[in-house]
Amino acid sequence: MRYESSPHDDSSYRIEYNRRMLLTKAEIQPLNVLRGPIERAIDTAGRVILGKEQQVRLSLACLLARGHLLIEDLPGVGKTTLAHVLARSLGLQFQRIQFTSDMLPADIIGVSIYERETGGFKFHPGPIFAQVILADEVNRATPKTQSALLEAMEEHQVTAEGETRKLPAPFFVIATQNPSEQVGTFPLPESQLDRFTMRIELGYPDRAAERALLTGTDRRDLLATLDPCMTPAELMELQASVQRSMSRPRCSTMCRRSSSTRAAHPTTSPASRRAPRSPSCIPRAPGRCSKAATR
Repeated sequence: MRYESSPHDDSSYRIEYNRRMLLTKAEIQPLNVLRGPIERAIDTAGRVILGKEQQVRLSLACLLARGHLLIEDLPGVGKTTLAHVLARSLGLQFQRIQFTSDMLPADIIGVSIYERETGGFKFHPGPIFAQVILADEVNRATPKTQSALLEAMEEHQVTAEGETRKLPAPFFVIATQNPSEQVGTFPLPESQLDRFTMRIELGYPDRAAERALLTGTDRRDLLATLDPCMTPAELMELQASVQRSMSRPRCSTMCRRSSSTRAAHPTTSPASRRAPRSPSCIPRAPGRCSKAATR
C-alpha cells in the first residue's frame, strides 16, 4: 500500500493507491477481452503523458466503472493533456469547458434562441453534449455554475426550459481544479464532490521525463498523431463487462464498510449512498483512490 499527498493537501485528502487494484491485476472474466484494448490505450497515452502510467491506469479504471474523475494539482503538470489523450485514444467526442468566474449555467447546458424564420425558439446544445467533457479549472466558477454539472454527471441527462435531453454514451467527466489556497477559486460543494468516483493527482514529472518533455516533440503535435485504440461501442461493451463482473461478496463488503462509516463517525461526513456502488466496480476494473471510498 502506498500513500501520496502534496503540500497543498491536508490529511483528509490523502490519496491511496493499492497496487493490486491496477488494471494489470484485473479479475474480470474473460481477462483477455480487456487486456488487449486497454493495454493499447495505456501504451498510446504513455507516448504523450510521460512517467504517469499509474495515473493513466486509474483514469481508465474510473472510465470503465462509469464514474467521473477529479484531478487536483498545480497548473502545468498535464491535467488537460491527460483528458485530451484519453478522448483521442478511445475514439470519443471531446469538449473542453474552461470555467471562469463569469460563466453561467446556460454556457454549459445550452440555450434556446428565437428564430424569426420559424417563429419559434430552437435549442442550441452546449458543450456538455459530448462523450468526454473536460471541466477545466472547475473551481474557478461560482457554485451556481458548478451545479449545472450535477444532473449530467448523475443521470446522464440535462433539463433546460422544462425539457429533458439525453447525453451521448459513454459519458465521462474529467474535472480539474486548482489548489484551494490559490486566488480566485471556489470550493466544490459536497453534493458535487459526491459525483466523482475518483480523485487523483499527477504531480511533477521526474528528471528523465522532464528532460524528454523539453527536448522532444511538442505534446500538442503528438496529440494530432494519435489513432483510436477502440470504438465507442467497444468501450461500452468493456464497461458492461465490468458491471457484470461484480460479485455478491464484494458488494456485501462495500456495503458493510459504508455502513460502518455512518455508525462509527457520527460527527464527520459518512460515506454516501453512492459509495458502495462505484468502488465495488473499480477494484475489478480496477483502480481506485481513498477519496472514492470515503465520499
